[in-house]
Amino acid sequence: MSSRMAGSLLLRHAGGASRRLFSATATSPAARPLLAGGEGVQGSWVRLMSTSAGTQAKDEAAKAAAAATAANKGDGEKKEVAVNSYWGIQQSQKLVREDGTEWKWSCFKPWETYSADTSIDLTKHHVPKTMLDKIAYWTVKSLRFPTDIFFQRRYGCRAMMLETVAAVPGMVGGMLLHLRSLRRFEQSGGWIRALLEEAENERMHLMTFMEVAQPRWYERALVITVQGVFFNAYFFGYLISPKFAHRVVGYLEEEAVHSYTEFLKDLEDGKIDNVPAPAIAIDYWRLPANATLKDVVTVVRADEAHHRDVNHFASDVYYQGMQLKATPAPIGYH
Repeated sequence: MSSRMAGSLLLRHAGGASRRLFSATATSPAARPLLAGGEGVQGSWVRLMSTSAGTQAKDEAAKAAAAATAANKGDGEKKEVAVNSYWGIQQSQKLVREDGTEWKWSCFKPWETYSADTSIDLTKHHVPKTMLDKIAYWTVKSLRFPTDIFFQRRYGCRAMMLETVAAVPGMVGGMLLHLRSLRRFEQSGGWIRALLEEAENERMHLMTFMEVAQPRWYERALVITVQGVFFNAYFFGYLISPKFAHRVVGYLEEEAVHSYTEFLKDLEDGKIDNVPAPAIAIDYWRLPANATLKDVVTVVRADEAHHRDVNHFASDVYYQGMQLKATPAPIGYH
């Protein structure tokens, strides 16, 4: 007999045996109780699994009912249930003011507030002597001319526009110093934090004046355009010459001090209503509860004067041939 015929017979016998085995298993009386949940081992295991699953479902339902009862307990009051996320991030506990009332702001915290130092020199001016300083000075002066024409004496909208520009340099300077610190493996002398602090302070000015003056659609469009142009111009200017960039900001802040002084004159003369101060300003500058718009403009002007001093100081550091990291930054000097 050839090997091919022997292989065929072997496969035929194996197939017949397997058919008999499976048919016997399917029709065997011992198999039916097992599959039907009888007294066999498999039936016991099926019952055990179904019983434990039912018990687990009952336990979960009882826990959910207990949680719902606890949440709704007590004169219809809704109790906040802390939600633990998969990432382990939890919301911080509720913050309160000194009088115990709830802190309503999520954009800044109580420890980020401060009392403004209003003892400033309004007449302080950096006289441009070098060619670079003169270019910076006349660049800022040329930017003021179209602003005066566009806003006239609408100082609320003017302040809004000014702050959208003034909040850019600190962020750009801080970002570039941050990247430089990473590239060169060196510290910054605190200047990264000082410049970012300045940018945040200017942004809070904007948040305040948004409560006072509602900008029109074309003013919003102008902000988008000006910010796009100014950000890129300042970015490349800072890369080329930080001392020039800081000098430009110093002169911008001098113009801001002048604008807010004019704003205060109109408030004192009654040309602008001295409305109550926005709640966000009262909390941010720790103003009294009865503070007015005049108080807000006064502290904002003080902030701008401090930014003026910081940026002229930074420019002078570069003019002396040093890097900012060699001179401790005036952190907290709003």
